[in-house]
This record gives sequence, structure tokens and C-alpha cells, in this order.
Amino acid sequence: MNLLLDEIAVAASRLADAGVESPRADAELIAAHVHGVARGALHTVPDAAFDPRYWDDVARRASREPLQHITGRAFFRYLELEVGPGVFVPRPETEVMTGWAIEALREMDAAEPVVADLGTGSGAIALAIAQEVPGARVHAVEADPLARQWAERNVSRVAEAAPHTRGRVALHGGDFASALEDLGGTVDLVISNPPYIPEGSWVPPEVGEYDPATALWGGADGLDAIRVIERTAGRLLRSGGLVAVEHGAPQGPAVYWVFTEERGWRRTRNHADLAGRDRFVSAAWQDNRA
Repeated sequence: MNLLLDEIAVAASRLADAGVESPRADAELIAAHVHGVARGALHTVPDAAFDPRYWDDVARRASREPLQHITGRAFFRYLELEVGPGVFVPRPETEVMTGWAIEALREMDAAEPVVADLGTGSGAIALAIAQEVPGARVHAVEADPLARQWAERNVSRVAEAAPHTRGRVALHGGDFASALEDLGGTVDLVISNPPYIPEGSWVPPEVGEYDPATALWGGADGLDAIRVIERTAGRLLRSGGLVAVEHGAPQGPAVYWVFTEERGWRRTRNHADLAGRDRFVSAAWQDNRA
């Protein structure tokens, strides 16, 4: 028998009782973090090396503090990012939209495509694009100073691990409406994971008590920020440029109709996440209005 594996089994049971969605995985990831080993190597930790601080972190998770706050890390595509209080924890659903954007940028006839990431938070989307699209120049906009500090740390962190990203992500303070006024008509892709939860909706404690409110709530129907992004994207994009905006699963039809032909959009499409639920909308800008 292995002491750590036994303790993980007990921890998983406690986390399950606390309502944690993935109790065994979280118990193992916390154990790997505390003991400084890979998750697949937990069985190699000798009994004498068991660290009782493990139970402190299990208690934090049982109180529904996000796993990423406990470990200080979040994984997004090929990135390992620093996260903590004051910044939205990136989600796997956003990786799907980011992957679509990366493929779209690779297919463009542009050696150095210009990208605007509105509401960058930790910098996850901006950094993934910079890492995976050679030559891309990404302008990452974040209004919240605390979240922007996390983005700055991650830009520096990724530049050390992937030097080819150095200097290709520019961070900007500001809100969606007035973002990047000097780039009007020159941007190839606008992308955003904005606040889109309708006010008054139920959210898990990990979200409501720890993610910044400004990254969550999108007005009565959840679409306030998305409507602003539509106007900003129309201002920033070149003709033929693309926009991609994440939204909640029930909001696909409503967001689709934000990006209408009457407002200059073409090829508006709903896209599903890995669970088959509507997750983001894309459209191409072709302003034919007089």
C-alpha cells in the first residue's frame, strides 16, 4: 500500500461530499502540486515524504476555492499560466474558440496578422495565438488593473519559455467600447470571451465567489458586452476580417442575430463546444453601408 494514494482516496471522498465536480482528479492534482511530482508519479512518493499540508489544500478545495487558485496554475492549450484572485480562470470551452481562430489566422493571406483580444484577463487567448500563429501581432485589452497584472506576468512567463512570442503581445488598458482607436480598419481578427452571464443566474461557488464580477455578468440578458464588442469589431476590422465571440450555451440564437447583414456582417455562424453546445459565434466584416 502507498500512504499518499490512501490519503488521496479519502480526500476524493471528502471533495465529493462537498459537491466538487471532479473530486478524484482534484485530489490527485492537489497531491501532485504539494509533493512536487507529476500526477502520473504519485505512486512513487514514499510514505516518509507525505506532506501533511496536503490536507490544508484539500480543505480549501472542499470550501469550493478553485483548484487553479490553490495550485496557482491554469492550463490552456499548450500554455501553463499563472492565475489567482482578481483574474478569470480560463476554461476549456474557450480553447475551442481559440483553436478556431488560430486555424482561421493560419489560412489568411497575411504574414503578420493583426489580432485584437478584447477582455484578455490572464492573457490566455492572446498568448495562445502568439505562440501558435507565427508572425501574429496581438493587442490584448483589459480594463481591470488587477487582471492586467496577471496578464503581464503571463506575457513575461511565456516569453521565457517561448522566445518567439516576445514582443508580439501588447497589453492595453481600457474598455471594449473605446479600445484600440488607432487601429481602426486594420485588424484581421477580433476575438473575445466577454462577460455573458445574465444577472441573477445561479453560478457555482468557484465562479461567483472567486472570478471577478466584471468578467461574469453581462446585463439582464447577458448580451450587453457582446453588443459593445459587435460595434467595436466593426470599427476595428478590415474588410473581410473576422470576429469570434464566446457566449453561454443557451445564447447562440440571440448572439447570432447581433451580427446581422444589416450591420455589415457576412457568414455569421454558430459553433459548438466539445459537448455539442453552442459556444461561440463568428462572422466576417464587409461593411456595405453607405
